Amino acid sequence: MDLRSVCMLLLLVALVASTPSRDRNNKKYRVVCYLGSWANYREGDGKFVIEDIDSNLCTHLIYGFAKLESNKITVFDPYLDLKENWGLDAFQRFNNLKKKNPNLSTLIAIGGWNEGSTKYSQMVADPNARATFVKSAVDFCLKYDFDGLDMDWEYPANRGGAAADKQNFVTLLKELKEAFEPHGLLLSAAVSAGKNTIDTAYDIPGVSKYLDFINVMAYDFHGSWEKSTGHNAPLYERPGESEGDKMLNVDYAIKYWLQKGAPKNKINLGMGTYGRTFTLANPSDNKLGAPATGPGTAGPLTKEPGMLGYNEICSDKGWTEVFDETIQAPYAYNGNQWVGYDNVKSIGIKADYLTREGLGGGMIWSLETDDFRGNCGGGKYPLLSTISRKLSG
Repeated sequence: MDLRSVCMLLLLVALVASTPSRDRNNKKYRVVCYLGSWANYREGDGKFVIEDIDSNLCTHLIYGFAKLESNKITVFDPYLDLKENWGLDAFQRFNNLKKKNPNLSTLIAIGGWNEGSTKYSQMVADPNARATFVKSAVDFCLKYDFDGLDMDWEYPANRGGAAADKQNFVTLLKELKEAFEPHGLLLSAAVSAGKNTIDTAYDIPGVSKYLDFINVMAYDFHGSWEKSTGHNAPLYERPGESEGDKMLNVDYAIKYWLQKGAPKNKINLGMGTYGRTFTLANPSDNKLGAPATGPGTAGPLTKEPGMLGYNEICSDKGWTEVFDETIQAPYAYNGNQWVGYDNVKSIGIKADYLTREGLGGGMIWSLETDDFRGNCGGGKYPLLSTISRKLSG
């Protein structure tokens, strides 16, 4: 057999062996949208079902969450997620959205804040446990028609984890990627925006090598765990902030990820469709940095002290809104209640920022707290629509 014939044969074998990626995005930027599936159980205008999703606003949809059990990815809520035993079949309904938008990819997220870190730390430390997990991840995605997996481990080497998690996480991602490639499955991760966590949790060049994209959770910089008001997701630092607080903003976090070796085109800037709330110590002192006594009152839809969905904020006309030019984001106050959040203006500024910085796209957490019903007069999904429009080039 001559050299040309050998080359042709090798090419044919490669073509047969390779499977096209399930990343169907045909746009310049990614718009990654998380769903907090538990919003199905909210009441009234807070209730969010799969059919409320506008599949044309996102390039990637991520379903939150599955859980880790016996070193396997496992359905978190069988009644909601599956059809068996008269279930609501949310997985299938979610993945059926690809019929409406053929350029859409869907992923299942495993983890989340409430899952903790310890069992993930134990799994990644054991080669046999990792192998069990990797096989289960492939099987899960193929069985339920997800196009990939989003690792939302919060966080390696933190919250009960071990120092070795940092390298073991890279090993896990390598093994996942190798198992996913024959099926064209995608692999992403949701990652911290806090410097101290980044330093302990992530070998950034290592994780970047195996992830198709990286969702930087550039929010929760401040919240009611602090003694003074602070914005959920300031774009820039404020003059006069302490050295520690100067790191608690979107610009610092993104540039730190890039400085440490993450490729720009793999980074998605995470944006929140909610605000962090406080109860003011003195209602007349309502600026950024004002003394606070604890979390703000729970909202009528989300019912969680310390946070409000954008849909709750924009529908309450009692707020007085202030746009802070230094951080390029709004806050609002009403009596002794205070909230720092993103509105259409600030979310648009963030979308412009990510294109200016040459990032790969944007991400939102999450669909169900945008004004998805359009109750506030700005149309349905005003925040997500702004991002989608600005990134549609």
